[in-house]
Amino acid sequence: MSNPQQLRYSKEHEWLSAAEDGVSTIGITEHAANALGDVVFVQLPEVGDTVTAGETCGELESTKSVSDLYCPVTGEVTEINEDVVNDPSLVNSAPFEGGWLFKVRVGEEPADLLSAAEYDAFIQG
Repeated sequence: MSNPQQLRYSKEHEWLSAAEDGVSTIGITEHAANALGDVVFVQLPEVGDTVTAGETCGELESTKSVSDLYCPVTGEVTEINEDVVNDPSLVNSAPFEGGWLFKVRVGEEPADLLSAAEYDAFIQG
């Protein structure tokens, strides 16, 4: 498993892209997708919602369990990935590409986000 170097990671297993025009893309990591099993349903925040770093903003349902989705940053949701809503298996098959979840206009980025190397060390215990 190779976590993209250009992304930042949360200890709740979400990833965050660098902001482009103040907007970052958010998804879950391959590690989290594998742990969940086959994702069959996603509940995402709605466009215009305000999300807060570290707080629940949706959920992912898999064949194994239901897991809360935490937002790694504070900001306003600008877009959701309708492809994932219609085909939740994208979270498993392409967590860093087509399986992204939503985009946020970042108001505040917490200091405790991890680099790819730090996240790799975190998941390895």
